[in-house]
Amino acid sequence: MGCDSKNANTFDLVIANVNLIDGTGNPMQKKVSIGIKDGKITAIDSILLGSNTINGEGKYLIPGLFDCHVHTEDFQNDFPKYVHYGVTSIFITGGSICTHENYKIMRELGNQDSVPAPYVFHTSQHFTMEGRHPSKTYVSEKWRDGISLFYLKDTVQIEKLVQEVAQYPITGIKVTIEEGPAPPFVERIPQEFVDKIVEEASKYDLEVFAHVSDNIELKMAVDAGVQNLVHFTGVDIIPEDSIQVALLKKFRQRKPSWVTTLMIDKAFLYPLFPQWFDEEYLLPEYQTKQESITPDYIGRAKMTRSLLKEIYGIESNDFSDLMKPQVADVQLLYEQGFNMVLGTDVGDEFNLLGYSLHEEMKILEEGGMNPLDIIKMGTLNAANMLHAQDSLGSIEVGKIANLVLLDENPLESIRNTLTITKVIKNGVVQDRLIE
Repeated sequence: MGCDSKNANTFDLVIANVNLIDGTGNPMQKKVSIGIKDGKITAIDSILLGSNTINGEGKYLIPGLFDCHVHTEDFQNDFPKYVHYGVTSIFITGGSICTHENYKIMRELGNQDSVPAPYVFHTSQHFTMEGRHPSKTYVSEKWRDGISLFYLKDTVQIEKLVQEVAQYPITGIKVTIEEGPAPPFVERIPQEFVDKIVEEASKYDLEVFAHVSDNIELKMAVDAGVQNLVHFTGVDIIPEDSIQVALLKKFRQRKPSWVTTLMIDKAFLYPLFPQWFDEEYLLPEYQTKQESITPDYIGRAKMTRSLLKEIYGIESNDFSDLMKPQVADVQLLYEQGFNMVLGTDVGDEFNLLGYSLHEEMKILEEGGMNPLDIIKMGTLNAANMLHAQDSLGSIEVGKIANLVLLDENPLESIRNTLTITKVIKNGVVQDRLIE
C-alpha cells in the first residue's frame, strides 16, 4: 500500500473505491484507490482524495493489456483501435512495412499520450529466405530484401545482418522457421541458419523470437537455443511422448516465453460463423467485414475446420470444441511454468485489431482456463517477455499508469474485459473511437 489521504493533493489523478485486479495473479482487492502522479502509480491505499478523481465504485480496474503478436499495414489508423479496446502495449513481430524508419515513427507515436496509440515494442525485420514464409505466403510488393526483411542466402551473411539490426532498439531477432500457417506450405529455413542466428544474437545480448507452427519446428527452435516462440497454433503437446517431454524440459530451463495466437484459427473460421459479427462490442467497421466474405474465404474456413477435426479427432463443428485441445496444451504449459503470453497474430481480414485480443482470452476461458491467469498472461507475463516488467504489466506503485476501467467483473467472465469505461495510458485518460 502507498501513502495516505494527507498527501491527496499530490496526485494528478485518483481512481477511487475500485475493485483492483493488479495483473500479478493475486486475488482481487476490493474498494481501493489508486493515486497517479507524472504518469506513474504513486499510491495504492484504501482512501485517497484528489481534485481530479474518477469514481470507481462498483467498477473493476485491470492493467493495460498487451497484444504480443501484431502486424500492421497502416499503423496511423490501426493504433487507435488498440487503445479503444484497452490494449496499451503491442509487440510488432515484423511485417512488410517494418523498415527501420517506420519502426522509429511507430515508437514515437507510441511514446506520446495525446493521440491514442499503444506503446510499441518490436523485433528486427524477418530473417527468412527467398520463396519462404512470409513473403511467398503473403505476396506483396512491399517486401523488400534488406529493408523490410532479410533473405538469407548462406550462414556467412548472418553475422553482418545481426550486427546491423543490433544498432536499433529492437527487443530481439525475428526468425521465421515455419513452412506457413496453412497449405500450400513452403520449405522451412534450414537448421544451420537458425543455429547461426541464435549464436550471433547472443553476442549482442539479443534474444531470438521464432515463428513455429508444428512439432518439427518446435524441435528446431529448441535445439538452436531460441528463447521465445511467437506462435502456438499448430504445435501439439503430447504428454506421453518421452522425447517431447525431454525437449520441453530442456526448453523450460531456458525460461522461455510462448505466445498463444489461437486467433489464427478463429480468424480463418470467421466466414462459417456469421453470428460473430453481431457482437455488441464490435466497432462498426468490423461488423461490416461480413460483407467481404468471398467463396475463397469460405473454402479456406472449411479446410481449416477439416484440418482441426482431423488433427484432434473431433466430430463436432462447434468452435469451442475445435479449440479445446489447443487450450488444454496451453494450460499444461502454463502449469509447467512456461511464461505463456497473449497474442493474436493480427493482420488477417478477420483477426480484428484490439478486439481479437479479447477473443483470444475468451477462447482460453471457454477451454477451461482461469480468468485471473488469462489476465496475467495479457499483462505481467507479456511485460516479462519484453523485459519491461519494472515499468509495465501490473498495477503496482512505481509503475507506469496504463490502466483499463471496466463496468463488470472479468473474473466472473473474461468477456467482461470488453465492458470498458476508461482507458488510461501514461496516467492520461485516452480518447476512444466510440464512448
